[in-house]
Parts: sequence; C-alpha cells; structure tokens
Amino acid sequence: MNEITGIPPSRADHVYFSVRDDIFDMCLLPGDRVTESSIAERFGVSRTPAREALQRLQSDGLMRGYVRGGWEVVPIDFKRFDDLYEMRKLIETFAVSKLSSAEEPLSKGVTRMLGHLDQVWKIPHSHRKRDGREMVALDEAFHHALVHAADNAELTSAMQRVTDRIRVVRRLDLVYGDCIDETYDEHVAILDAIRNRETKRSVALIARHIEGSRAGVRTLTEERLQRARTAMGPNTVPYAPPRLRRTT
Repeated sequence: MNEITGIPPSRADHVYFSVRDDIFDMCLLPGDRVTESSIAERFGVSRTPAREALQRLQSDGLMRGYVRGGWEVVPIDFKRFDDLYEMRKLIETFAVSKLSSAEEPLSKGVTRMLGHLDQVWKIPHSHRKRDGREMVALDEAFHHALVHAADNAELTSAMQRVTDRIRVVRRLDLVYGDCIDETYDEHVAILDAIRNRETKRSVALIARHIEGSRAGVRTLTEERLQRARTAMGPNTVPYAPPRLRRTT
C-alpha cells in the first residue's frame, strides 16, 4: 500500500521494486541479461507489467534493452559515477553557500528545515539508526532538503536525477560500509555551519562529505562486485537466463 495515496501497488510496481532490490543487492550483476518472459514467469505476471517495470528501471539508469525483449543490467561505469558525484558536489556546494550567506537573515522556511533536520540528526548516539536501508532514505532526504531550501526548481530537479543514478552505488556505503556514525557527525557539522552563517566552512564540509562518499562507494563497489562474481555461478538468479557477458 502506498503510504501517501493509499493505493495498492500495481503488478508493475511489485516487479519494479523486486528487480531493483536485486540489482542493489547484487543478486543481479552488471552485465547480466534477462528477458521480459523470464521476468514475467518469475513474478507470475504477463509481459506487459514486466515490460513496464523494465522500462522504469531503464529510466533509472539501471537496465537497458538490447533486442527482442532482451534486457541487460547496465555495467557500472566508474567514470560516469565520478561525473555524477562531481555534479552533485556542484549542486550542493552552491545550495549551502546560498543558505549560509550572511547577506540576508535566514528565512522562516530555512529555519524550519534546519529545525526538522536537527530532530533527525542531532540525537543521542544510542538513538541513531543502525539499519543501512533506513539510513539511505534519511541520507537522501537530508541532501534534498538542503537543495530544495535553496529555492531553485531546476537545481532541485537536477539533484533528483543525480540521486536516482548514484543510488545503486551510494547505498552500498550505508548498507555494507561502516560510515553511519560518520554520516551523523558530518551532517550535524554541516547544519551547524549553515545556521552559524559560516559560508566557507559550510561549503568545505559538504564538499568533503561528498568526496568521502565518492571514494568510499568506489572501493566498496569494486569489492562487492568481485565477491559477488566469485560466489555466484550461472543461473543463480531464478528469473535470469545464463549469464552472458561482453567479451570486450
């Protein structure tokens, strides 16, 4: 059930979220191929919702179609992820620079935003979340709140596109890495710098935070891919045909 609309998920929704989670958890690896028919058979649906789910995954940058109903998990392109992280840093450093500028008083909207984020992140150590998947959602909400508060619709839209495309690697840092406490501490420092109108410090903190994330996820992604490829044989995923990988 969708918590906002109260509408039950469609068959396409179910397939989309299930396959997406398998990609995120590296049960389906970059370069693995599936077909609409194998997806439909796996989830007990017709090819129409299977195709809709795959098209949504394609729009997320996670899958791509190649021929006659065939689909491939998009290979990880580290250069592309570096570019996306660079774009994310440009967006967020601009946003926090604008928010922390001392030229005008903090608006009521920004003050409310900071107060709300304080409630999430400025909490006792013992109350901090430890579930990595919950942390992914909280972390994305934190960064989007900062950008949204800068009051630039195009910037907010661009940030959403970047987030959607780095999620497949970003979540590794929080789900499989050891950075939860570091994330809390760095978020609190960023909030304090913005509230204190320390523009240079705000920009430096958010830039360092993003660069640390980029370095961490690259290392984790390489390690997880290597372990997954070593551990998993052909046909490990029940709805995938034998793994066919490019030789070039």
